[in-house]
Amino acid sequence: MRIGYTLMTEQAGPKELVRHAAVAEAAGFDFEVSSDHYSPWLSEQGHAPYAWSVLGAVTQVTERVELMTYVTCPTLRYHPAVIAQKAATTQVLSDGRFTLGLGSGENVNEHVIGRGWPSANVRHELLSEAVQIIGGLFDGGHFDYQGEHFRVDSAKLWDLPERRVPIAVAVSGSQSIQRFAAVADAMVAVEPDAELCREWDATRPGPPARKIAQLPVSWGHDREAAVRRAHEQFRWFSGGWKVNAELPGVAGFAAATQYVREEDVAAGIACGPGIEPIAEGVRKFAEAGFTDVALVQIGGDQQDGFLDFAEKELLPALREI
Repeated sequence: MRIGYTLMTEQAGPKELVRHAAVAEAAGFDFEVSSDHYSPWLSEQGHAPYAWSVLGAVTQVTERVELMTYVTCPTLRYHPAVIAQKAATTQVLSDGRFTLGLGSGENVNEHVIGRGWPSANVRHELLSEAVQIIGGLFDGGHFDYQGEHFRVDSAKLWDLPERRVPIAVAVSGSQSIQRFAAVADAMVAVEPDAELCREWDATRPGPPARKIAQLPVSWGHDREAAVRRAHEQFRWFSGGWKVNAELPGVAGFAAATQYVREEDVAAGIACGPGIEPIAEGVRKFAEAGFTDVALVQIGGDQQDGFLDFAEKELLPALREI
């Protein structure tokens, strides 16, 4: 299993994220993923820089780690033809280290363009067409497309990378797996669900594919402070993606989580100085069949301490396990 680091754009500014990316590579992480949001989930997080500018800078301060969006919604804020151009450019800049992670999006980020928020089924239709368009542009040459939701007129990517950009798609159940497993190179999910992995491999042609997960942690020497920080900035995580995708802004997330207690958050997120709680979370994903896990250290001002801990203690321990 490969262990990754998350550039959480909701909790740090662009310059800090670029610096964290360089330090994370030096610490020994295998890959780095970036969120791509217009808004944080909670006002306490306090940030939301443009992920693609950050990724462009990260390609120039790193040399080894793979890079990935975790995940980009290519349907409302961005037209899929523009996402294809961004991904191809990032692949060129990174010398072939980039994977395009895609998902159906969240209301909090996509409503800003004033087109409303479609139902889940429509969002899957939009994403399906977007994947077709992006793949068609990655094939090279001029590309035309006429679908129910999108139209592309003689588009061409003029700077194609030598290595085609792999596409990973976020799934949550059988419906999305059946739709996307055959057209994606990798799976993204946030729950250690073995059935998702089994169905993905059974549905997708060819050998088993990468299955990429994400695990939030709140590391710190003072466990009580780590629990408070996790509750302050990550209590939204308890709602689950089916709820979180529908909420329109930080006020909605604050209201939806007003009764979530610190002990509720601590029960689901590893908090404090220990290695074993983090290792247990990683182990669950490994046993479910995931090949990659990206860790999220909660707290933008806690990254330096966490990265030092990861280099000296956590990553060696995880690899030994």
